[in-house]
Amino acid sequence: MRPLSPEEAALWARVTATIAPLSREKVSKQPAEDVAPEPGRTPVPSPPVLPRPAAVSRGPHLAATLDGSWDKKLRSGDVEPDRVLDLHGMTLDRAWDAIDANLERAIGGGERVVLLITGHHRAGEPPVQRGKIRAAIHDWLAASRHAPRIAAVRGAHRRHGGGGSLYIILRRKSWSGR
Repeated sequence: MRPLSPEEAALWARVTATIAPLSREKVSKQPAEDVAPEPGRTPVPSPPVLPRPAAVSRGPHLAATLDGSWDKKLRSGDVEPDRVLDLHGMTLDRAWDAIDANLERAIGGGERVVLLITGHHRAGEPPVQRGKIRAAIHDWLAASRHAPRIAAVRGAHRRHGGGGSLYIILRRKSWSGR
């Protein structure tokens, strides 16, 4: 590899000064040294400092924390779902309708735990595209008319499908929001 020219080094220093590290460890930032451009060359302007994009919120119910006993039961697989919905083989529209109808029935029946089987994402060659339902499910639930009634969404225990399934925990029927 060849060493960077002074102009390239100055440009690289400005670029690296705008990068946020991925780890949580503190990184000391060293200011870029001002290097005069070579005669006859146009100086490279500093890149604009752009604001960081706001974090995407998936809705309060997806970030909500259940009490410790619920989380412990879910992690250990000790919770039996009140309702199971298997979305295998459904189109996006059909899956959305099935989720909406099943949540309506579960809420109306005072059920608390819905097991949603989406299937694992498996790579496929075009025109087969897999994993669309799984990719859309959190956004669907956040936008659903039932969102205020959803207390939490958690990954299912291995005995209930593991990474290919989700638990949707509904609020108690006595909850008075809507």
